[in-house]
Amino acid sequence: MSSGLHRSSSAASKNVLPPQELLDDLCSRFVLNVPKEDQQSFERILFLVEYAHWFYEDNSVEKNPSLKSLTLKEFTTLLFNNCDVLKPYVAHIDDIFKDFTSYKVRVPVTGAIILDETYERCLLVKGWKGTSWSFPRGKKNKDEEDHNCAIREVMEETGFDFSKLLNKDDYIEMIFGQQRVRLYIVAGVKDDTAFAPLTKKEISEIAWHRLDELHPASDDVISRATTGLKLYMVAPFLKSLKTWIAAHPSLLAPRSDKPVKGITVWKAKNSSTGNSSTTTESQPSKPVGDRHPSEGPGKSFRNFQFDTAAIFRAMDAAFCG
Repeated sequence: MSSGLHRSSSAASKNVLPPQELLDDLCSRFVLNVPKEDQQSFERILFLVEYAHWFYEDNSVEKNPSLKSLTLKEFTTLLFNNCDVLKPYVAHIDDIFKDFTSYKVRVPVTGAIILDETYERCLLVKGWKGTSWSFPRGKKNKDEEDHNCAIREVMEETGFDFSKLLNKDDYIEMIFGQQRVRLYIVAGVKDDTAFAPLTKKEISEIAWHRLDELHPASDDVISRATTGLKLYMVAPFLKSLKTWIAAHPSLLAPRSDKPVKGITVWKAKNSSTGNSSTTTESQPSKPVGDRHPSEGPGKSFRNFQFDTAAIFRAMDAAFCG
């Protein structure tokens, strides 16, 4: 091992790094076995590595709890140090990862603001790690239309298909730095609708929250509601949302029988955010797509290309061996 990460021999420690054969399989499946255009820049390759990381965490670690859970940076370093086609670029791993981080924040994001039948509450999701709540949303895949991305991401994070309720003209769009965020307004969803994420270890809780409890002290991307609730990318959309509600009032009267605070409709049994009483069923891994920003890739490795001859030699050697 040249990664510098310690490999434990104790399965009980849950600190064993993935064996070489598993790393080879992940590299082959997610990095080598892709269309040629997906190997044209390190930013695109790092998205492939990220998919391999999701698969490792959601499947490999779950099936073999003795394996160490790794951050994306740790996993990337490990893969580059142990896969022949990536080893030549180990010396540049910090620059590669920095470019990738910069690249990701330019990928457009879409999602939905889901309102109940009285327009008093909106649906928020809480991430698997951390304590922030946000509207369900996610990054676009290559050539994906905004509304299709929103439908897909909301389905992944809540299990709810809002396609039949979608009006493509009802949305709020804002720019944060170099990232465009568009949220479609989906109103009139019954509060007894069943919600549950379709992806593993991404969402820890789903709840209805009163809009009048979300009034922030400012429009900062990360803010807190009047109840102290930590919010991410919620506050900046509230003013425009209230304007939309004023122009499209609900036909149903407010429900005085509903509690003031949030109503949890789904909660994971095990997550890093705390205990829960809800048992979750086995769920599929996050699907592999191809995220891309509205601008070009980072500068440092703009003209990167795999040495395909070396790849074929490595594959031939593997099969012949």
